[in-house]
Amino acid sequence: MKKKVIAYNRVEKPVLEALQKKYDTRFFKNIDTKNDSDFLDHLSETEGIIGLELVVDHDLLKRAPHLKIVSNVSVGYNNLDIEQLSKRNILATNTPDVLTDTVADTVFSLLIAAARRIPELDQFVKNGDWITEAIEPEHFGVDVHHKTLGIIGMGRIGQAIAQRAHFGFDMDILYHSRTRKPDVEKKFDATYFGLDELLRTSDFICLITPLTPETTGLIGKREFQLMKNSAIFINGSRGKTIVEQDLIDALKSSELAAAGLDVFEKEPVDSDNPLLGMKNVVTTPHIGSSTHETELKMSELAAENLEAGLNGKRPPNLINPTVWTEK
Repeated sequence: MKKKVIAYNRVEKPVLEALQKKYDTRFFKNIDTKNDSDFLDHLSETEGIIGLELVVDHDLLKRAPHLKIVSNVSVGYNNLDIEQLSKRNILATNTPDVLTDTVADTVFSLLIAAARRIPELDQFVKNGDWITEAIEPEHFGVDVHHKTLGIIGMGRIGQAIAQRAHFGFDMDILYHSRTRKPDVEKKFDATYFGLDELLRTSDFICLITPLTPETTGLIGKREFQLMKNSAIFINGSRGKTIVEQDLIDALKSSELAAAGLDVFEKEPVDSDNPLLGMKNVVTTPHIGSSTHETELKMSELAAENLEAGLNGKRPPNLINPTVWTEK
């Protein structure tokens, strides 16, 4: 009898088809996981879960007595209750590394787009305004090159952003993280700052931390007030790492010049969110890793993690290694 697997929300087609050949794999997308009878029936016998954004908590785990592994198609895993998974000796995995450069590209594109007002001026041309109105100083953006970039979170993605900024745009790199990284300081001529000092000093601020209890609401009213009025804030982490209303207030009061956001407190973002009506805010729908090449690589790595766990082998990207024992 084939092992049962649940695929949820996002597994690239070639990978999903390969899993369906090997396992009794059912794909579900954006369902009510607490009440969908097909999902719950399959969950009661499933040994593996692969996918994106499925909340795996105590309630779900009570309904999955045979579960061996949960494989996130994401580098983030705030949807997983690691404590509950570990208590049940269930393996949890993610997909780091393969998306590093793609997410860094996204974050840096938001930075450039906000600085040079690309979306706003794109609409200026498309609306026909350029025909009757010349470009005036009020349409000008600001330079990116030779400015100071503050990076909050100097993991793999933070380092990839620093690489683009330092070598591509001759920017001065400041960073703040849980620990100092001498190799990063040497490679990018970067300087470690305390958070407050980084906020006061930087022309551009990129937030790229994982969402944890410590980073939830990390940037709020006080932090936005510390930033230069000319600063541009970029969030490529998770929406709840900032207090979104405080960002809105800072932009409305001109305490902050502009923002670029790939993530929001609530996703999908509500259509009446004030951020969507602000010309100085560049928005994207959480597309950090969303290229054809990278999404396929992430699905392939997630499937590799899944199959290892299903077959008694150590997955290559194990989040909770304390549950692993050699078979």
